[in-house]
Amino acid sequence: MKYNQMTNNYFFRFYKCGLSVEKTAELCFKTVRQVKNWDKGTEIPPECKRLMRMYCERKIGLGDSWKGFSIVKNRLRLPTGRELEPQQILTAVALLEIESDTDKRTLTKLLRVSREISKIKNKS
Repeated sequence: MKYNQMTNNYFFRFYKCGLSVEKTAELCFKTVRQVKNWDKGTEIPPECKRLMRMYCERKIGLGDSWKGFSIVKNRLRLPTGRELEPQQILTAVALLEIESDTDKRTLTKLLRVSREISKIKNKS
């Protein structure tokens, strides 16, 4: 599509959400023809816009402890910017469940340091 032919809908779908016509149609339960009509300027239904926004970046609003976390294209984005796949999270949990003695000592130190950082952060 040429720049002068781009509509806000096309820009939103393709550049902001990174969705192809086929993926958009699949995500919104619409036909490819309907999605192409959106690209030409037909209004996108609000529920489809919401689904596309959720697909491209879903904020996790479960309280302050989840601040900065989001789900981006089926990956968990950490506040540091790193994105984790479900398999990486399951592997990490499995390693934590093994609980070797060195892991326990390391975890204790990490918790102590994180609590101190939290105290410092809350003071400022």
